[in-house]
Amino acid sequence: MALVCLTDFQAQARERLSKSSWDFIEGGADDCITRDDNIAAFKKIRLRPRYLRDVSEVDTRTTIQGEEISAPICISPSGFHCLAWPDGEMSTARAAQAAKVCYITSTYASCSFEDIVAAAPGGLRWFQLYVQPDQQLNKQLVQRVESLGFKALVITVDTPIPGNRRHDIRNQLDLKMSLMLKDLRLPKERNSIPCLQTSALSKSLCWDDISWFQSITRLPIILKGILTKEDAELAVKHNIRGIIVSNHGGRQLDEVPSSIDALTEVVAAVNGKIEVYLDGGVRTGNDVLKALALGAKCTFLGRPILWGLACKGEDGVREILNILKNEFHTSMTLTGCRSIAEISRNLIQFPRL
Repeated sequence: MALVCLTDFQAQARERLSKSSWDFIEGGADDCITRDDNIAAFKKIRLRPRYLRDVSEVDTRTTIQGEEISAPICISPSGFHCLAWPDGEMSTARAAQAAKVCYITSTYASCSFEDIVAAAPGGLRWFQLYVQPDQQLNKQLVQRVESLGFKALVITVDTPIPGNRRHDIRNQLDLKMSLMLKDLRLPKERNSIPCLQTSALSKSLCWDDISWFQSITRLPIILKGILTKEDAELAVKHNIRGIIVSNHGGRQLDEVPSSIDALTEVVAAVNGKIEVYLDGGVRTGNDVLKALALGAKCTFLGRPILWGLACKGEDGVREILNILKNEFHTSMTLTGCRSIAEISRNLIQFPRL
């Protein structure tokens, strides 16, 4: 049977993956309320199409941090892609390059950064950092990816500790044992600094540390995990270049707002001063359109990328991206939008309370 939408890939990926791998990819925190609400909240929003417009040419291209992408549909950071496909992040990077979209590489990639870059040397890459307690290690990681040509530093801010992921606890999942996590240090440094551990997250990360990161890199800094106007305003105050509105796919603190529900508050708070992006719950072209109508500059995909990998490797990721890009093109055409600039809040309505 042909795989024609993202949920088709989801169903097939579940059949192909082991139970523990599937639970790790799909699982959320606690009762998974936020994970499920990420999807449900999109479906409550309705579209207001405009007709009798010339839509013979529709352009989905846009820019993020000054770099052109073919559509506002990019790849979120997620770790351990080798759980889904042997070539892991190298396949993901090649698919992103072919689709002309941005791929945010995770700190906990199961392939080395050098191999990922070599696999797709012409791709647009950002690097996601889980801040480690050892500042020397943080500095070396940042300077290493900058030298490799990554174009932005994405700092995840919602993980002072891992969320309470019941499926992984029940499965007694230990990624350090089930995967050969690549040592992220350069060979000459392996005897001089502590080993990077998946459990070693900084609990002391604060705004002063953000200023320190700005002092050690020329890369634009994006904060991933902002959900409130208060933190969005502080991001502007600290000269952050972008925000990814995200609740970590519902994997950290359960019962926080869905990403699409939090988006409006954050967009209003930054008032156009910095770019705002969104991840969490994007499954259709309509979802992408709704996010942009509410002020997102771009959307990012997490779990669907791993579904594509599990089904067909690089080809699966490419198909996931192409399906969503084609759906988004259809959504734009059928609502009368000929360019990204014509997508506005007037295209949507919320249910009456």
